[in-house]
Amino acid sequence: MLSRLARPAAALRRGLATTAQNNAKVAVLGASGGIGQPLSLLLKNSPLVSRLSLYDIAHTPGVAADLSHIETRANVKGFLGPEQLPECLKGCDVVVIPAGVPRKPGMTRDDLFNTNASIVATLTSACAKHCPEAMICIISNPVNSTIPITSEVFKKHGVYNPNRIFGVTTLDIVRANTFVAELKGLDPARVSVPVIGGHAGKTIIPLISQCTPKVDFPQDQLEKLTGRIQEAGTEVVKAKAGAGSATLSMAYAGARFVFSLVDAMNGKEGVIECAFVRSEETESPYFSTPLLLGKNGIEKNLGIGKISPFEEKMVAEAMSELKASIKKGEDFAKNFK
Repeated sequence: MLSRLARPAAALRRGLATTAQNNAKVAVLGASGGIGQPLSLLLKNSPLVSRLSLYDIAHTPGVAADLSHIETRANVKGFLGPEQLPECLKGCDVVVIPAGVPRKPGMTRDDLFNTNASIVATLTSACAKHCPEAMICIISNPVNSTIPITSEVFKKHGVYNPNRIFGVTTLDIVRANTFVAELKGLDPARVSVPVIGGHAGKTIIPLISQCTPKVDFPQDQLEKLTGRIQEAGTEVVKAKAGAGSATLSMAYAGARFVFSLVDAMNGKEGVIECAFVRSEETESPYFSTPLLLGKNGIEKNLGIGKISPFEEKMVAEAMSELKASIKKGEDFAKNFK
């Protein structure tokens, strides 16, 4: 596992610094929001992107006009409201969906379910109709439910391909890398911690035992570190005191995942990222593990690998919550008109 995992910041650096002339057509749905704006800025900054289509229900013409003045090659266009969504999606290679309401203090990711489930179902239904072959990258929480919703929507339209639907959990990896580096005095750009499971609370399972470079912590410190990684989103929500959730770090993580995906679609070999996807690696029908990415999305699920007894216990304890969140998403999608 250790050698397979990409250096964490490499994908983002490639996205910002590569001279390769690539032509990815990327749409951001929810582009005017707290995650959508900085994410769109990072995507606009990348030579990997030739067309950037920005969609939201308010303010997108302004965001698009602002970004369009940046001296990079991506052609930016803003689309406003449901009637312009089909045009936004036409011909897209990658669709990133950060749309939805952010968490406020005291809210869990699950509290966002009712609002965000409808938003994701509506947007992915449009994707299934207008760009069924695109890679779909879901950021909208709760990811443990919004990915099953997306899958069911694509099944309803008869265009389901599990290798092209990703729950973006990259922020959990970014946080794990940062926190381990802080504790060990390492360069965070050179630390790589796989994070498996899901994307909420105890379903977030950092595999510190598989960290590159190898690190060791006493059990009490390991438990505290693991808890901090699992609750890092709440740390930001509390610090922002009602003004939102993790937006800038999430935009960075989302961009990192998109750049890795586009690199793989362009034929780069050995591109590996963790994501929450349809899976047969555990008894949970969806699970995040390191994935080898390729031209058609997931080329190979690299699985969990060798883990410690502490990590095995976390996997076992996450199962009931994961399965319940997945079922909640599937049930919602079945009744969604």
